[in-house]
This record gives sequence, C-alpha cells and structure tokens, in this order.
Amino acid sequence: MVNVTIYSRNWCGYCFRAKRLLEAKGVAFEEIDVDVDLEREREMIQRSGGRLTVPQIFIDGEHVGGADELHDLERRGELDRLLGFQS
Repeated sequence: MVNVTIYSRNWCGYCFRAKRLLEAKGVAFEEIDVDVDLEREREMIQRSGGRLTVPQIFIDGEHVGGADELHDLERRGELDRLLGFQS
C-alpha cells in the first residue's frame, strides 16, 4: 500500500478535485489542512520546493504536484503505477 499525503485548505476547489479522484480510485490518503497548522504549511513549502499553492500531493514521499498534475498523471495512465495498482 502506498502512502499518499495531500496538503490542502478546506475551501480549495482544486483540493476537492484531487481528493475526489483519489477517493474514486479507492486510495486512502492523509490530508493536512494548512489553514489549521502553520507549521505544516511551512513543511509543505519546504517539501514541495517552495510551492505556496494547494493542494500539494506526495505519493510515497515523491512530490507529484497539485491537482492538475495529478489529473495529468491519470490521463497519461501513469497514476495507477505510482499508486501501486497492477495493470
């Protein structure tokens, strides 16, 4: 099983889109609301190479980007591999 982490904000539509895609695939994830914990926001910025926007998504510690990048991975057929799904 892979470890998926999403740094998000409660009001973020892009965060909702990313979470909805992962939920549709049956993937469990840890959601970190950076509105609630500013230290975790600093952690997100550091882990993502300075990105300030949400969501920032990590699969097994690898930064994959935001919602657009996650959906691009899905369109290219690469997301399942990252999530450890058998083809």
